[in-house]
Amino acid sequence: MREASTELLVELDADSNVTDLLLERQAANPAHALYRRKGRNGWVDVPAQKFVQDVSALAKGLIAGGLEPGDTVAVMSATSYEWTLVDFAIWFAGGITVPIYETSSASQVEWILHDAGVRRVFAEDHTKVELVMRVLAGSPLLRDRLVNVVRMDSDGDAPNLSSLAAAGAGVTDAELERHRSRAGLDDAASLVYTSGTTGKPTGCEITHGNFALVAKNIVAFLPELLLQEQARTLMFLPLAHVLARAVQVVCLTAGATLGHSPGAARLLEDLGSFRPTFLLVVPRIFEKVRSTAAHKAAVAGKSRLFSAASATAVEYSRAQDLKSRGEGGGPGLFCRIRHGIFDKLLYARLRQAMGGHVGYTVSGASPLNPEDAHFFRGAGIPVLEGYGLTETTAPCTANTPSRTRVGSVGIPIPGTTIRVAEDGEILVKGIGVFRGYHGNQAANAEAFVDGFFRTGDLGELDPEGFLTITGRKKDLLVTAGGKNVAPGPLEEKIRAHQLVGHAVVVGDGKPFISALVTLDPEGVADWHSERGLPPRSISEAAADPEVAAALQEAVDQANLLVSTAESVRKFTVLDTGFTVESGHLTPSLKVKRNAVVSDFEAEIAKLYS
Repeated sequence: MREASTELLVELDADSNVTDLLLERQAANPAHALYRRKGRNGWVDVPAQKFVQDVSALAKGLIAGGLEPGDTVAVMSATSYEWTLVDFAIWFAGGITVPIYETSSASQVEWILHDAGVRRVFAEDHTKVELVMRVLAGSPLLRDRLVNVVRMDSDGDAPNLSSLAAAGAGVTDAELERHRSRAGLDDAASLVYTSGTTGKPTGCEITHGNFALVAKNIVAFLPELLLQEQARTLMFLPLAHVLARAVQVVCLTAGATLGHSPGAARLLEDLGSFRPTFLLVVPRIFEKVRSTAAHKAAVAGKSRLFSAASATAVEYSRAQDLKSRGEGGGPGLFCRIRHGIFDKLLYARLRQAMGGHVGYTVSGASPLNPEDAHFFRGAGIPVLEGYGLTETTAPCTANTPSRTRVGSVGIPIPGTTIRVAEDGEILVKGIGVFRGYHGNQAANAEAFVDGFFRTGDLGELDPEGFLTITGRKKDLLVTAGGKNVAPGPLEEKIRAHQLVGHAVVVGDGKPFISALVTLDPEGVADWHSERGLPPRSISEAAADPEVAAALQEAVDQANLLVSTAESVRKFTVLDTGFTVESGHLTPSLKVKRNAVVSDFEAEIAKLYS
């Protein structure tokens, strides 16, 4: 059993809560732009004083409507400035925020509203309001309990944010303060439902202390990102995900200006106009940026040049990594020369695609392919990978600019201890660990051992305290021959191929390991275009022998990571993709392995027939 800890850097008064962080920021500089909103004519600053005024007005509206401290309030919306405004208004009114992914189905919405005891809902627009109303129509219990549904955009009829603020005009500042200051660090701030890779989502009680202590200590832990002059970032991950919410509170605490982008469709445009200095990114974005760059090079007849530049970036970063471990002197002379040339020819364009000012990126939510991390770091976009779960308020480990080990998820954040049990399971104790599962004592009894949260993930700690994730305890496959196989590394390597959307490794109880592979529509289009081939549909590509041959090369590369007994012997290409709507991905884009195995049982059976 190995253990690593990082000492707490900042403590807080037990009677304080998340809203105190906002008031501190306002007191420090009322004119400072906490947020920037995108309007028709570009980005508009929202000073701290203005934000507090708007938050207070909405909070008074909630209080006027009868909200009592401790009441739960749901928010169903894509990432937006209004999401943030509503979140803090709920906290100022003494409420508990219950995020609902904008992609959630009616049955998921009904379950969360029921389980969380929600009486008020903020819904993004007409479509979301209609969905909530359909849920209420089919549930007399919810219909009788729910007080109102408030529309968050400005295009709809009342009740909306403006009418809610107007309704609170008679609430005094003293009454608002009574509600705002009611909660302490140990009280629940948010009830965050896990994405539910199996079964119904489970509510995690995230406290004010979780958010506030993590924020204060992350700022002290990563000053290079957060305390630089004019630090700013663009948030495009779903705010229903605890990682995005935690980072948002971190930015507030640091005084880093935050903008919002509703998703990947407008991301490149927003990056170019907002020009962030650091960025929170999920691995799929890195993969897309790299594959898009490779495709553009291929179309321009510069594939060999891109391959050479890519290899140089990886070589340059690997040499830096070895130097940091005391195992080398850094990049050699010829590598540095090549790197300097490619920096002008290619790397600068990559940096410009991400806004041109990004000094660091932070990767989370799922494992990052180490080669992608090396590529972007070598291209001048350093990647700091971290690790966490909903139950740890997201980050419990992270790499830092001065302590980075590519392939690891870093060291414990301040106030956190990481322990690896005898069976390899990662256990966490610290400031981010949640209060428990809502109304589920049986789950709570299983979740903790000796005061540590059992993550269900498998990992290794090196002597310097760097954690490496090696798999998921429940995902371990045991072949008929008794061989334990962690599917994660194989899936990540296969997924890195241009043609691949997702890969799911199977073989539990079977004589050998196999895989289900889905195709990426953009990757398929680019692949055929680069070879001068006519466009093909996904179903046509899935049956194409040339596509199969290319995928076999990807599988062969993945098999180099493991022993023969763990290697993928067969695979099948599915003619459909995995989506949130199909039930095969969580809203945070993790594969629901059980759903995939169940729904594609016939395809798996053919692999072993």
